[in-house]
Amino acid sequence: MSGSQNTVSASGLLDTGATVNVLPYLVGIELGYDWERQTTALDLTGNLAQYQARVVLVQAVVGDFQPVQLIFAWTQAENVPLILGQVNFFMEFNVCFYRHELAFEIQPRAI
Repeated sequence: MSGSQNTVSASGLLDTGATVNVLPYLVGIELGYDWERQTTALDLTGNLAQYQARVVLVQAVVGDFQPVQLIFAWTQAENVPLILGQVNFFMEFNVCFYRHELAFEIQPRAI
């Protein structure tokens, strides 16, 4: 993942029930984002409702696919995984789950 200045390797949690992608605070810092410079605020719900969040755009490489721009809710929560949700991970990638095989497959969306 590439942010405003740096590149970070990170694993994410695919969450079909999450409305948005969520970027943990420390990962955002590693990417070079400055909390005070992010002016678009976002309200999160559930366990993250108590934390402030800002919108950030991240250039991400998933597997061996071409880079895509992902929109994240960058939260001040530090004990949360990187979450890949409906907006916009599942808009950029098709994900097939094979529960009986305990596996999944990701493919970029057809253009």
